[in-house]
Amino acid sequence: MQNGYGSMLAIKLLLTPLLIGMVSLVGRRWGPAISGWFVGLPLTSGPIMLFLALDQGTAFAAHAAQVTLLGLISVASFCLAYSWLSLRVGWLGSLLASWCVFFALTFVLERLSVPLVIAFIGVIVFLAIALKLFPTYHGRSSVIPPPRWEVLLRMVTATAFVLALTAVSGLLGPQLSGLLTPFPIYATILGTFTHHFQGAAAACRLLRGVVLGTFTFAVFFLIVSATIEREGIMIAFGAAILASLLLHGCSLWFLRRYFGTL
Repeated sequence: MQNGYGSMLAIKLLLTPLLIGMVSLVGRRWGPAISGWFVGLPLTSGPIMLFLALDQGTAFAAHAAQVTLLGLISVASFCLAYSWLSLRVGWLGSLLASWCVFFALTFVLERLSVPLVIAFIGVIVFLAIALKLFPTYHGRSSVIPPPRWEVLLRMVTATAFVLALTAVSGLLGPQLSGLLTPFPIYATILGTFTHHFQGAAAACRLLRGVVLGTFTFAVFFLIVSATIEREGIMIAFGAAILASLLLHGCSLWFLRRYFGTL
């Protein structure tokens, strides 16, 4: 048991910084919109759910994955709120107010219990509406080179979040663990740094990309929740990963086709 926990801890410490570093490099190479789209992949939440399944069992993970779907409503609301606020206030005010929106909705959703299919349909509809409500701000972005320690800060913060959530998951229970799993740590870090160094227009493009990519996130957790108890961890996560990669490729085409460079 102790050896298994040590192995899982080592995997978390290696995998999470690698993923957040990759997202950072994607953003620097192809811009904030593609960076936001890339964040739509369950880069942190997927490993967390795998660790929950290994630690707490498939029944716990199935329920947490279903609740995680509802948590995507809070994530989209965070992105939408930050985008509108960024047009009028600085990054700190935008962040604090948007976090309040996230936690308020999480508090409400924690008291809901709906079937998996209803949760999925509701989330998809909400994400589609949120995309329509994003501001169409076309202000010019001023590009300021980010500090060299920016990527390191992202990596350390994301790693700390993964470790903290998996450590207390047994105390929180599957409902609250699932709702907090999609906490917008990537959107928080990328959004605030983009807002600070490139302006509100770039931050809006990034966060719109996050919401668009979140459709993939929803499909991933739908498959995990629906199949993990019946088919087992390996098949459930394998099918979820394959479906997510296919859908995410389609969403990239949609991003370029209908939003251009965002």
